[in-house]
Amino acid sequence: MTELRQRAVREDAPPEDKESESEAKLDGETASDSESRAETAPLPTSVDDTPEVLNRALSNLSSRWKNWWVRGILTLAMIAFFFIIIYLGPMVLMMIVMCVQIKCFHEIITIGYNVYHSYDLPWFRTLSWYFLLCVNYFFYGETVTDYFFTLVQREEPLRILSKYHRFISFALYLTGFCMFVLSLVKKHYRLQFYMFGWTHVTLLIVVTQSHLVIHNLFEGMIWFIVPISCVICNDIMAYMFGFFFGRTPLIKLSPKKTWEGFIGGFFATVVFGLLLSYVMSGYRCFVCPVEYNNDTNSFTVDCEPSDLFRLQEYNIPGVIQSAIGWKTVRMYPFQIHSIALSTFASLIGPFGGFFASGFKRAFKIKDFANTIPGHGGIMDRFDCQYLMATFVNVYIASFIRGPNPSKLIQQFLTLRPDQQLHIFNTLKSHLTDKGILTSALEDE
Repeated sequence: MTELRQRAVREDAPPEDKESESEAKLDGETASDSESRAETAPLPTSVDDTPEVLNRALSNLSSRWKNWWVRGILTLAMIAFFFIIIYLGPMVLMMIVMCVQIKCFHEIITIGYNVYHSYDLPWFRTLSWYFLLCVNYFFYGETVTDYFFTLVQREEPLRILSKYHRFISFALYLTGFCMFVLSLVKKHYRLQFYMFGWTHVTLLIVVTQSHLVIHNLFEGMIWFIVPISCVICNDIMAYMFGFFFGRTPLIKLSPKKTWEGFIGGFFATVVFGLLLSYVMSGYRCFVCPVEYNNDTNSFTVDCEPSDLFRLQEYNIPGVIQSAIGWKTVRMYPFQIHSIALSTFASLIGPFGGFFASGFKRAFKIKDFANTIPGHGGIMDRFDCQYLMATFVNVYIASFIRGPNPSKLIQQFLTLRPDQQLHIFNTLKSHLTDKGILTSALEDE
């Protein structure tokens, strides 16, 4: 009887209500079907992409030891490549960061496309790459304006682009937003909004944090090299300790991760960070901020090192004195900061890897791609690096960076003469009230 009443109510309903109900049902069915089909959508299976030379050389080993040697050899190759790009200078480093960012974005977007490609979503890949272009234009435009201020003011086209940069960026994004709205298809509404969110989260994770990597680089090569090296060291040492001593599982998302590897990697990374910081703090090319020289139209890394990179003597706590027999120790202040960096790289950085593992498990894939044999895709190697880059940028802004006199002077020189004169008089009055200007004149 209840079913008959419900059927009668539906039959007596106005045509508009029936139509809206059928549309809602159709849309609901499409969404649920989309989700179920997405779960069973075929994704690229991982293949053995180990170079044939290594396969032949390691053919007599078990799969466990074969994987150990493949990862070890290719890790050394990647470290050697890392040293080469450091030697080539900051401009090459920025280009490499840009290339890595694009490849990581491509790997994540490709996963989404492979999951949902059977639905023939209009403009999905085109809009994804368009939004990548818009966001890069915004971030790199901000960087150019900030670090190449004099060059921008000298060239009229660049000055105009700099002045209206944010408006142009917003207009570009708004164009993509309107294109997305126009591409909406009735039967795929929910799925298209899924992918719209997918693209934007990818931009947040990849592009924003790679932009922070470049900002860290401009603070000094040491702020780029030490954090990245700490993450690499922790990854290697955690694997080594886990491979030889691992017994206790750490987290279900990564069954091969062990507590032994996690703890061993932490102590090894802290020691490594202290040693690397001590070596690098003695070289100006690593500790000086990367600045653009307008006279030579090139980057310079020459300066008078700050107190952060000058040896100082520290008293050792009494408890430790009795154990090692030293009362004082000479070290760079940056080494103290390196402890914070290496601790984050060891204890919090791996959660970037756990996040990536959860993402891959959600889509039933082993790696983001097969770019590097034994290691997966580029994103598989940089999942922890992006989280580390954000921490370093926040750490510098909170505890290290102060006002930059050179940037203030650059901005001051672009003001109108009356504005410059006003600032001059205000500064003169301020220094006179403090007695600084009077004493300086008396000394002369």
